[in-house]
Amino acid sequence: MKRALLRAVARCWPLSVSPDSDLRRAVAFLGWGVDAETVVGASYAAAVALALVGVLGQTVLGDSVGLAVAGCCLVCAAVVLATTKLVVAFASVRRAEALGDAPALVTRLTMRLSLTPAPGAAAAFGAQSVPGALADSLASHVRRTANGPNTGLQAFGREWRPWLPELERACSLVESAGREPAQQRGATLERARTTVLDGIHDRTAAFAASISGPATALYAFGVLLPLALVALLPALDAAGVPASLSLLVVVYDVLLPLAVTLASAWLLTKRPVAFRPTPIRRSHPDVWSRPTHAAVAGIAAALLAGWSVRLVLSDWMGFVAAAGAGLGTALVVAFQPMQSVRSTVEAVEAGLPDALSLIGRRVTRGTATERAVEDAATAVPGATGTVLAEVAGRQRRLGVDLRTAFVGERGALATVPSERAESAASLLALSAREGRPAGDALLAMADHLQTIDEAEQANRRAVAQVTNTLSNTAAVFAPLVGGATVALSAAMGSAGPLGGSVATADLGLAVGWYVLVLAIVLTTLATGLTDGLDRSLVGYRVGLALLAATATYLTAFVGATSLV
Repeated sequence: MKRALLRAVARCWPLSVSPDSDLRRAVAFLGWGVDAETVVGASYAAAVALALVGVLGQTVLGDSVGLAVAGCCLVCAAVVLATTKLVVAFASVRRAEALGDAPALVTRLTMRLSLTPAPGAAAAFGAQSVPGALADSLASHVRRTANGPNTGLQAFGREWRPWLPELERACSLVESAGREPAQQRGATLERARTTVLDGIHDRTAAFAASISGPATALYAFGVLLPLALVALLPALDAAGVPASLSLLVVVYDVLLPLAVTLASAWLLTKRPVAFRPTPIRRSHPDVWSRPTHAAVAGIAAALLAGWSVRLVLSDWMGFVAAAGAGLGTALVVAFQPMQSVRSTVEAVEAGLPDALSLIGRRVTRGTATERAVEDAATAVPGATGTVLAEVAGRQRRLGVDLRTAFVGERGALATVPSERAESAASLLALSAREGRPAGDALLAMADHLQTIDEAEQANRRAVAQVTNTLSNTAAVFAPLVGGATVALSAAMGSAGPLGGSVATADLGLAVGWYVLVLAIVLTTLATGLTDGLDRSLVGYRVGLALLAATATYLTAFVGATSLV
């Protein structure tokens, strides 16, 4: 339906278009089912239509309403006209998230090759074991070379070379390991794994150093300076330069939010690699909330917060409280159950290295994998041990194989949507077929999972200083400064109208809107830089930030008013 609509709009553009190579590559990567020419033609046609609507609205309506309609339409037209840049930027963000799976994918390749020196079989196993854009790309190359002498690994590495050259080198090492003697193969496979991790670490460290300056500029010119200038409104009026309400609305509610959003989007496109969190779908049985629940909770919170604040304080503060509390509550209710499921997944993944190590040592000593799993269930504490115990129990009761006990219908991982745990289950199932030779592969995977965990933590720490500042600014510092400066400006203006031009209520609403926008945008930026743009994680953190920002802004205004 969406593709048909896009093609229909594109046909309205009468001229030919020539997309650049970046856009062609971005559209192909995103897999939208349309070509780049369709995207460009549709953007041109939609932009012209919006501009015409804006001109028509100004002509028919006139006055300030027509001007507002025209301005909104022209801004929308400019945004649509920039669709090609936005598509490339969106593809860059998605590509960074895909590259976060590179260490896991190379691990699967090396584990399979350590059991059977067949690069083709390893490539097919890796493409099936790790879901995502990176594995889909490998799978397409494997299919294209299925009937030929090549494995698809070299073509796959070349495709991703512009963004992660180390991945191409790792694929080359995997190919080489398949032709080496068994005594040398292990060292070559270890180099393949460390090559990818080192490349990601170097790029993340360089990225963290490069964004320090832009993030500081965003903090200074997008947060502190605009909010501090609010206190100067009475001084501007005394100097004969009164600030009108329309100017404040345009600056604080249109231009500044747009500038902060664009700057944040630019920073996100520069992220080279993002280790995305485990995606949790709303269909998960432990996710109890539905959109209707979130909507009802948000409306109830908005009405309660708005009414109580208006009753105790003032009308304009009630509007801010209703907006922030309503949207924040709705987001928290919508996504908090997904965070609970993610916590369970992380607990299971935390014990995987220990479990695989214990199982691998027993397998190398000749113990059957099924028996080793049962032994490890009592030795590994926490959520991982619980999963292994359930697997062992299902095998005893139902007589199923390991893979079915893990990922089959109602298996132990049926409610644990962990790609890492499912990959470990695939290797354990393979170990049950291969026997003792698979023990070394299990030990190697245990070591490498621990290495991947350490690498992810190191990469998050590399950008933590920037992201922590952004998160704290969104939830606390910006609303604190905003509320205090609005109170100071009101006091300097002798209450009532500020300098005879802007009322305290109007100023409080304009700045309050900007504070809430900052809570949304900066929290999204901080989450995207650290963990990628997972919808549930972003939504949950934005909801918490909105609640904190709303409370801080109103408290700061009341507190500062009582002091000045």
